[in-house]
Amino acid sequence: MDIAGKVFIVTGGASGLGEGTARMLAAKGGKVVIADMQVEKGEAIAKEIGGAFIKCDVSQEADGQAVVAKAVSMGKLMGLVNCAGIAPAEKTVNKNGAHNLGVFSKCITVNLIGSFNMIRLAADAMCKNDPEATGERGVLISTASVAAYDGQIGQAAYSASKGGIVGMTLPIARDLARNGIRNMTIAPGIFGTPMMFGMPQEVQDSLAASVPFPSRLGTPQDYAKLAQHIFENDMLNGEVIRLDGAIRLAPR
Repeated sequence: MDIAGKVFIVTGGASGLGEGTARMLAAKGGKVVIADMQVEKGEAIAKEIGGAFIKCDVSQEADGQAVVAKAVSMGKLMGLVNCAGIAPAEKTVNKNGAHNLGVFSKCITVNLIGSFNMIRLAADAMCKNDPEATGERGVLISTASVAAYDGQIGQAAYSASKGGIVGMTLPIARDLARNGIRNMTIAPGIFGTPMMFGMPQEVQDSLAASVPFPSRLGTPQDYAKLAQHIFENDMLNGEVIRLDGAIRLAPR
């Protein structure tokens, strides 16, 4: 796929991995719709890159529909990148008792159901596209995590939500193959995002040192470069790519 002139939705595009991806797509000539709950920052970034912003709770059908409608109004919707997500930490049983069920449910709702909600709505719109010369009508990219495989203590909810994204990658690709729509997932390791930068510097340094090579935190630009390659490489479909510097997470 040629990114230039196409329309892309980036959820969570107001910060972190989503922001890096939105900026990359705009720099390559794409038109970007940022879907995020952070209104002020989202609007500012959209204005800066010549895109659009829609306030969106990805788990809500009406919000997702509004985002897709805006994207379609801007041209040919050819890409979705799901970066919206939350990362609560709580043990199955802790000093206060059993894991809060509401916290677990919220994590699954935002990360997993939210990703699927945006996939199904964007894919429905993409099915109506005239195919490119390659035969494709769109590309979907979701964000899992190495925690889907190496979940740490306190990550039951987060790992379950990301494991769900991994698990639906192939069946969605198979569902949409006849429509010429590819579906991929990126599983980042330890990345420098606003969530990470809220930790003490010594913790950040320790985490960066734990990455075999390169021994540093991943950046939004690292993620965006892989997203770009996925969009441009027609043979990438139905797969999860770990983007982690060969790290395997310890129990804690």
